[in-house]
Amino acid sequence: MTKKIGLIVGSLRKKSFTDAVARQAAERLPEGYSFEKIEIGDLPLYNQDLDDNDNAPKIWTDFREKIKGFDAFIFGTPEFNRSVPGVLKNALDVGSRPYGKNVWNGKPALIISVSPGAISAFGANHHLRQSLVFLNVPVVAQPEVYIGNVTNILDDDLNITNQGTLDFLKSAVETLADWVKRFEN
Repeated sequence: MTKKIGLIVGSLRKKSFTDAVARQAAERLPEGYSFEKIEIGDLPLYNQDLDDNDNAPKIWTDFREKIKGFDAFIFGTPEFNRSVPGVLKNALDVGSRPYGKNVWNGKPALIISVSPGAISAFGANHHLRQSLVFLNVPVVAQPEVYIGNVTNILDDDLNITNQGTLDFLKSAVETLADWVKRFEN
């Protein structure tokens, strides 16, 4: 049976470096795994009052149901002000609420942080890791995936041109695939 991996990217730009790298990583999943990009840009900001009053927007309930159908996730994040973009944090919040109904629970994840700078979105990677730990998402610890100076490895069509980077991403998604097997219920 094919395992489904959700691809969630915290950058909404049309020509997002993060999206390009995360997608190309997901394309290297081993046989028996497929991926689907999960759009998060249209999710309204989380407001607990709506859940408390049984008035959650349909887009939230649809998102939560969709997340339940995945076996694991690849999170791609740029770094905004030394943290994750608000759109990514909002998706985590929508999926983890109301309290006790966390749809992320127990599903493994790989974090890929991408930056045109040398720090490689280290801060965002670790902030995301902190949130995922709280949500009981087993996060691949090794390899850590920080892609810095990303513009040096992408061509004009945002294809990765560095074979070493492609090989590294392949090893990272293969590790995630191993984790999916490890955490199967």
